[in-house]
Amino acid sequence: MQGREDSATAPGFATRAVRTGHHRTHEAEHSEPIFATSSYVFASAAEAAARFAGEQAGNIYSRFTNPTVAAFEERLAALENGERCVATASGMSAILAVCMGLLQAGDQIVASRSLFGSTTMLFNKYLARFGITTRYVTLGDLAAWDAAIEPRTRLLFCETPSNPLTEMVDIRQLAELARRRGCLLAVDNCFCTPALQRPLELGADLVIHSATKYLDGQGRCVGGAVVGDRQRVGEEIHGVLRTAGPTMSPFNAWIFLKGLETLELRMLAHARAAADLAAWLLAQPAVERVHYPGLPDHPHHHLIGTQQRTGGGILAFEMRGGQAAAWRLIDATRWLSITANLGDTKTTITHPATTTHGRLTPQERATAGIGDGLVRIAVGLEDIADIQTDLARGLGPAPTD
Repeated sequence: MQGREDSATAPGFATRAVRTGHHRTHEAEHSEPIFATSSYVFASAAEAAARFAGEQAGNIYSRFTNPTVAAFEERLAALENGERCVATASGMSAILAVCMGLLQAGDQIVASRSLFGSTTMLFNKYLARFGITTRYVTLGDLAAWDAAIEPRTRLLFCETPSNPLTEMVDIRQLAELARRRGCLLAVDNCFCTPALQRPLELGADLVIHSATKYLDGQGRCVGGAVVGDRQRVGEEIHGVLRTAGPTMSPFNAWIFLKGLETLELRMLAHARAAADLAAWLLAQPAVERVHYPGLPDHPHHHLIGTQQRTGGGILAFEMRGGQAAAWRLIDATRWLSITANLGDTKTTITHPATTTHGRLTPQERATAGIGDGLVRIAVGLEDIADIQTDLARGLGPAPTD
């Protein structure tokens, strides 16, 4: 089971998540082994030369060829229905590898302004040094995307749902626009994973993951991935990894392989709990607004069931009283983990304006809708009643002197 499958004969998603990518060695092991080796021994000088020249398939050096990493890549490609996947050291290095592999000085990115703070920093501070510019648009405004594209625009980039406001865009329509205007579309699928959304099937050219999040699912290690076609991902982006080396370690790849086995079960459980929590938060007087795609009043709720299977496991809400109220809520919790990570079995809570988006300027945060009272929660797998009880500690009236 490698690359794209015939839909009539391909195994189901759950089967691929458990089985794809494991090619047993002569030891006939039941679980995937960890190939903890930096290099490989060749049978002859001629074989070594043939592998380095790309004339013979086989492992060369674990910076860019390792059987455990390859197993993870093959499995994730199968789940996203992509031809090729490359695994990276982190989600941010996956985005960097895409830009380094496909862009050059003078090119332009058109991106949603609703992005993870580090992605915005990468575009604005670092890529700009090398002559790659970025224009930002409202995620769901297709006319704005169209108007922002120029002859030098090479890449459209978005998160859907976005971090942290869970805004969405119609991927199929944006992909059609990209093709019509001669651009590539890259979608960060971190919040949904292929268990809930598969952008390649909707016309996107590339899918990007922070494997650190839901693909692992238990907050154990850091990694990233890019999925797409053989030529762009397998040649151009893989070439950046081979040369520059921001690649995934075998141990981390093994962890992610184990995470993929339970991905669908976890994502559906996260989504059920998040929907319940979002409805509960709506009834809290201290909460001014709840951002969750599964709620009927979400501006992009109509995309649930068409491109996205459920509302997902992440929500954000705005506290009346700004940062003081948001911090008081966060500090009052006893069980929830105060951390900027997400996609964990443990529920996490953070204040985006001072953590994930803290390096942005006040104007950039305001433009992206990141207010001082905003709180983001990645709902874990605890009992929902216990999550509500923990949050209720900080949702009451503020203490008076």
